[in-house]
Amino acid sequence: MSRATPRAPTVLALLGPTGAGKSALAMQLAQRLPVEIVSVDSAQVYRGMDIGTAKPTSGEQAAVRHHLIDLREPEAQYSAGEFRRDCLAAIRDITARGRLPVLVGGTMLYYRAVFRGIAELPPADPALRASLEARAAAEGWPALHAQLARRDPQAATRIHANDAQRIQRALELLAVGGGGSLSDAWRVGAVPHEDIDWRVVILEPADRTALHERLAARLQAMIAAGFVEEIRRLKARGTLDADSPSMRAVGYRQLLAFCDGRETFPVACDKALYATRQLAKRQLTWLRSDSLLPPGAAALKFDPLDPRTAERFLAAMLQSLAMQPQAANPAGTPW
Repeated sequence: MSRATPRAPTVLALLGPTGAGKSALAMQLAQRLPVEIVSVDSAQVYRGMDIGTAKPTSGEQAAVRHHLIDLREPEAQYSAGEFRRDCLAAIRDITARGRLPVLVGGTMLYYRAVFRGIAELPPADPALRASLEARAAAEGWPALHAQLARRDPQAATRIHANDAQRIQRALELLAVGGGGSLSDAWRVGAVPHEDIDWRVVILEPADRTALHERLAARLQAMIAAGFVEEIRRLKARGTLDADSPSMRAVGYRQLLAFCDGRETFPVACDKALYATRQLAKRQLTWLRSDSLLPPGAAALKFDPLDPRTAERFLAAMLQSLAMQPQAANPAGTPW
């Protein structure tokens, strides 16, 4: 007598650029389905960084259980490999309790790590790291990024010229990885978890100008809510500076310069907005890449700036995710 093959757990992944409204849609879905949210955000893992990361409020976290938030103190490192491990553990925990995991966020490297795997990387070399930091202090991180572009062009195209943490790690791998590179690690990866039924939704705005306006309004709302005061509290710890992993987050780095007296407030705000727009541009580039999504997965796309999107998203999710496994797919999704 043959045994039935266990059905792979269903996991929804909601991707999109910063400011696209991913969290709001996930919270609306949680009102209709037994959802728990897994944050895919490299800044929300840090405690004390709430306003500038658009972290779910205490009320939202009380209403819907969230995972992978407030995992680290802001002085600590947190890697894509650690995220993959923690995310898969959260998925197992949620599905074991009969609930639906919904991955929500915009850190595309984290998504790729959990979708496609990531190779085991050699540990950091403190002496080499100190040497790279000394060079960056003298030459600037864009100069080191230019070096990376010559040696690992694929990685350089995905890493911003001021993203010190990832530039540093990519150059470390070239030096200590036995001739390997970050691109090699992305290509090789680890064995992806094929026992997950991935359902991928992408929020892709059709009007880039309208998205930029939304990002500007959101930054002003964050400042009104106390973003600068939040950074001053972090600065008062006495253990953080512009090169700390957490302070490299978009918005934090630029407004920290104001808090340090290195920029005027208007200039710091302009730079924060520019950096946020550049982040959205990089995220959209990732979303158009064939190498991001789980192998063989199709994505359902919505325009987050369309006023009908919330209604259409909820209708499609309810019909696709709440149906019985044997039922037809009335939503017409690619799943």
